[in-house]
Amino acid sequence: MSIIQLSQVKKQYNGTYVLKGIDLAFAAGEIIGYIGPNGAGKSTTIKILTGIISEFEGNATVLGMDVRKNAIDIKQRIGYIPEQAALYEVLTPNEYLHFVGRLYQLDANNIYKKGMDLLKLFQLDDKADQRMNGFSKGMKQKVLLISGLIHNPEIIFLDEPLSGLDANAVILIKEILSQLKQAGKTIFYSSHIMDVVEKISDRIVIINQGEVIADGTFESLRANAHENSLENIFTALTGNNTYAITAHDFFDILNN
Repeated sequence: MSIIQLSQVKKQYNGTYVLKGIDLAFAAGEIIGYIGPNGAGKSTTIKILTGIISEFEGNATVLGMDVRKNAIDIKQRIGYIPEQAALYEVLTPNEYLHFVGRLYQLDANNIYKKGMDLLKLFQLDDKADQRMNGFSKGMKQKVLLISGLIHNPEIIFLDEPLSGLDANAVILIKEILSQLKQAGKTIFYSSHIMDVVEKISDRIVIINQGEVIADGTFESLRANAHENSLENIFTALTGNNTYAITAHDFFDILNN
């Protein structure tokens, strides 16, 4: 049985469809790279699967449960890390992690110990009791990552999770995702950072204008597109092959 399934999923805003009939199924233990241009429907797909958006056409199931009927049960067993989220910045990391952990019905002592251990790995343990309204974007993103994983979810949805992170943190996150996969977790990963998606994904889905235009391993996509990198495959399939011309025009404008 598929752990994630979308059947003819469509979503419209003000009469314009941003998803035009998505049919996808994913097995447990995969890292799925979900990529596409801005406005392609990536975040909308994730919000449907995580129960944030309930009004859509078609059917979607996560862990065998209907996302419309069982949203709360699903949310207890998944992790969701968005690019930007309300962090309640007047709270400290410890307070925020306690708040999130209690939503997942974790023991308060366990939340504190696990939270401090995870903050230490991200070199934030010395700021565990500082208000987050003075944190950088990268520091806030690290707290978000911890809050999305602290309950040890079965499926992890990541929407641009590396936003604002420094190079060392990016390397650490890639290794964490690899080990989560080895532990049997399913990771649904949406990002614009092509080299990371290329390296960590078992399967890559490219979506453009609300439709799936490619689905397979990196090796199969490379063979079909006759390109050597995911960036070139993406450019060829989405039709955006004018970057060099646009860059040349930009340069000309600067120098006139």
